[in-house]
Amino acid sequence: MSNHTAETRTRKAAAASLIGSALEWYDFFLYGTAAALIFGPLFFTGDDSLTGTLAAFGTFAIGFIARPFGGVIFGHFGDRVGRKSMLVITLMMMGICTALIGLLPTYAQIGMWARSSW
Repeated sequence: MSNHTAETRTRKAAAASLIGSALEWYDFFLYGTAAALIFGPLFFTGDDSLTGTLAAFGTFAIGFIARPFGGVIFGHFGDRVGRKSMLVITLMMMGICTALIGLLPTYAQIGMWARSSW
């Protein structure tokens, strides 16, 4: 393999990594903003506003706790199946889960069932 081809592959890998990381952090940024401003009053209305906001940030923290486990699992399968297919799967999962969060019923719609913890 020539030096030019290796350099091109390295640049493509770096660009794909940058795009994937940017999408992931943008998703976390949107969820964090929504947790701070919207989720507390919508899903934790039985609590006072501080407790509701802290509960919303607690659900946000679960995403950060789960990240290393997802990295280990998807890294393992990425090495075995292929990194490109695992990247597509993880991006699809992120997009679908983000869309499903928008479809969640609020506390006003289904009451106590809207709470993530009792």
